[in-house]
Amino acid sequence: MHSPRGERKQRESFSVKWKQVRIPIAALGGVMLFTLLGLYAYACTYVYLEPSLPTSEQMRHVALKVPLRIYTSTGDLIAQIGAQQRTPVRYDQIPPVVRDAFLAAEDHRFFHESGISLLAIARAAVVDLIAGRKVQGGSTITMQAARNVFLTLDKTFRRKLQESFVTYQMDHDFTKQEIFQLYLNVIFFGQRSYGIAAAAQTYFGKSLNELTVAQAATLAGMPQAPSLYNPIIHPHLAAARRSYVLQRMLDLGYINAATAEAANKAPVGASPHAPRIAVNAPYVAEMVREQMDQWYGPAAETAGYRVYTTIDGRLQSLANRAVQLGLIEYDRRHGWRGPIGRTVLAADATPAQLEQLVDEYTPVGMLSPAVVVKLGTQNAQVYVRSRGFADIEWNGLSWARKELGENALGPAPKTAADVLARGDVVYVVADESGHAQLAQVPQAQSALVALDPNDGSIAALVGGFDYYSNKFNRATQAERLPGSGFKPIYYSAALHKGFTPATTLLNAPLVVGGEGLEATWRPENDSGAFGGPIRLRVALAHSLNLVSIRLMRDLGTQYVSHWASRFGFDPKTMPQNLTLALGTLPVTPLQMATAYSVFANGGFKVTPYFIGRVEDASDKVIWQSTPRIACALCAQPASLDDLKPEPTPAAFLAEASDLRGGEGPLPPDRLAPRVISPQNDYLMNSMLKDVIKYGTGVRALALNRSDIAGKTGTTNDYRDAWFNGYAPELEATVWVGYDDNRSLGYDEEGAHVALPIWMHFMRYALQGVPQWQRPMPPGIVRLRISPRTGALVSDESPNGISEVFMANHLPTAAPGVGGAQGTQTQSGDSIF
Repeated sequence: MHSPRGERKQRESFSVKWKQVRIPIAALGGVMLFTLLGLYAYACTYVYLEPSLPTSEQMRHVALKVPLRIYTSTGDLIAQIGAQQRTPVRYDQIPPVVRDAFLAAEDHRFFHESGISLLAIARAAVVDLIAGRKVQGGSTITMQAARNVFLTLDKTFRRKLQESFVTYQMDHDFTKQEIFQLYLNVIFFGQRSYGIAAAAQTYFGKSLNELTVAQAATLAGMPQAPSLYNPIIHPHLAAARRSYVLQRMLDLGYINAATAEAANKAPVGASPHAPRIAVNAPYVAEMVREQMDQWYGPAAETAGYRVYTTIDGRLQSLANRAVQLGLIEYDRRHGWRGPIGRTVLAADATPAQLEQLVDEYTPVGMLSPAVVVKLGTQNAQVYVRSRGFADIEWNGLSWARKELGENALGPAPKTAADVLARGDVVYVVADESGHAQLAQVPQAQSALVALDPNDGSIAALVGGFDYYSNKFNRATQAERLPGSGFKPIYYSAALHKGFTPATTLLNAPLVVGGEGLEATWRPENDSGAFGGPIRLRVALAHSLNLVSIRLMRDLGTQYVSHWASRFGFDPKTMPQNLTLALGTLPVTPLQMATAYSVFANGGFKVTPYFIGRVEDASDKVIWQSTPRIACALCAQPASLDDLKPEPTPAAFLAEASDLRGGEGPLPPDRLAPRVISPQNDYLMNSMLKDVIKYGTGVRALALNRSDIAGKTGTTNDYRDAWFNGYAPELEATVWVGYDDNRSLGYDEEGAHVALPIWMHFMRYALQGVPQWQRPMPPGIVRLRISPRTGALVSDESPNGISEVFMANHLPTAAPGVGGAQGTQTQSGDSIF
């Protein structure tokens, strides 16, 4: 039995003990309640935010913004188009030094802890509190990846909560390697560069496996503040940040002391590096961009598509050089317009000062800005931007006669001082060995299109002297008059209608009235000369206008328009009067190249194309070109009288498989439509070869090839100059003119302006390509004719020459003395 006093002592003892534990118990209860409430609030927050969070499936298939990349047919880079420069890499492509640098700089416990590090957050809070400002972040690599890929960069409590949810989800759905790979592909490094591979290229011009320890540490230090630690803009701050990263790598045992010391002593060495463009084809790149935008919309420039064009990198480089040199050469003939700037140079100006001065001027094509630093009697020394000093000898100066006006030049200079003065800023063409020639930016423009006539694939395309100065693509957008370049089209029509290369027409003065013309027209030959009857072969070779107009009159403009449509020309654009004989329809250089491909490939109409295939970001081919092939080995229709430009369904010879690399015969829908007969094509090739043998294209004999053919073209008042020419495996068209359609100058014809560009291109394009002659098809006969009348003569005639004819269009043996009597077999047809 307990006494009252004992009970009182027990109550007092319990009271004391309760007082001792009630505060901790209350505190614990409060913590538990607070925790439960926090968890409840967190759960409620998750429920509230869950609709705005990415699902596991979405995170697994995230699409990074990767620029559109454009390549040549062999995989050389032409262009990279997109607001974000990014080259995704796999985890196994990340070198250990790069991985260690980022782990040391951002989250060395990444592979061993969860994506949300309470310790890191607490540590960052303490550091920031002591510093009185935000110094250290508490985000792990997983949190940074979540933020950069799936969320915004807003500094709000809502975004922080979203970040924690996404981080938790990523920790459970991704491996550490996948998260690290994602992080290094999305993090921003400044200069429009996203991802480590793009940053390595942008700042150091290197691939990942080429980075040094110092460079890897520099890049690893940037994500915290890309603009502050930009090694180009703030090299000293970048170096200090690099030192911190290197020390962390040393502390963590990633590198040894010697390596850290050497890396610390290395110069930062960063400079802007554009993507490594292997082939300069900006006009083609823009064509691809426009086409991809049509096919795939806005995603075309961000979805990581890779476009492999039909461009041949070697031929494209040749085309660039041919156009630029040809325009510079033409421009020199029209005088020196003076320097582009003048400055007063100090006597002791240093190379650095000179570089700063010329750096204000932009290179244009192959032309580099330079400042004149010294003059000799007939030479000059210049400082060339990004190259240094170079010497201009007299042969690079003597051309510079002062331009006095249209077709007017001053006297030839006798000394360098007649052309230049110290401090003049000029353009030069310079080489690596310190030699230069004075130049100026041409005012005229040019275009060159080269394509494979057997399938229409564009091998090279140049739309002007310099894309970055003027983006107008003259190869595809400039509609100019083809001049005499149109003549072979209706000469082919004449052969189909019964004329022959030996048909004679008068080369005499002509007066044309009516027929759709507003006034009487008195056309002339380019030379102003005229004569009597002349064979069509000779008339085409010498591009005689008077003969050609008579031929057009006899054929009829409607017939010619219909025939020209076989070559890809639109009849609606053709004037229905005799000026059509002189090429007064609007065409682009690409249209002309396509038309002449018919002659080059044996008589087939191919469709030009410039995209070979398109691959998506996963390397899957999503589009493949299927061009129609010019197949001369395929069976031909029995009659071509009603020939229409449609595919010919035919059985294919086994040899046709060679066109596809041995893949077997082409299916019928892959056959290009035949638009002229093999016989017509053979005769036209023979006539167009004579243009080069002794006609207006005779300069091309310097190429020393017997398998080339073509035709010059010049329009009224020398406003357009053309050369359209080909070998069996390559067609190339060159146009030269002014964008404002003014005259190129007296006597600046296609043979003088466009042909040299064509020759420069083809000389090297055909280097090593065997010469090949298309065999004579059935239905062609070779006879002897009189060179004067075109009539047949006996094989023993000493004055006879060889000529080829279609077997169903033969001349008679009667000696013609004018017009076409005896040489034209169509009854009832009169040759004016």
